[in-house]
Amino acid sequence: MHIEILTPEKKLFSGDAYGIQLPGISGSFEVLENHAPLVSALGKGNVKILLDKSGKASNYSIVGGFVEVLNNRVSVLVEGATETL
Repeated sequence: MHIEILTPEKKLFSGDAYGIQLPGISGSFEVLENHAPLVSALGKGNVKILLDKSGKASNYSIVGGFVEVLNNRVSVLVEGATETL
């Protein structure tokens, strides 16, 4: 599936991945390929992009935003984010 993380200033990530873990306002959740359509608010926390099934990942710390999942495309719109190790 294709994932994009966008801030008002720039695109932080754009690429294909196995899945993504997100900090929802009521708890964390994960989106994998062929997930049902979804729009959700995000709280402060860590976004983990699962690049492949072996565990390779990219991590971003966010302060809140929204996610839209539709047709194997995930768009994460955030107020501010920084890449973490």
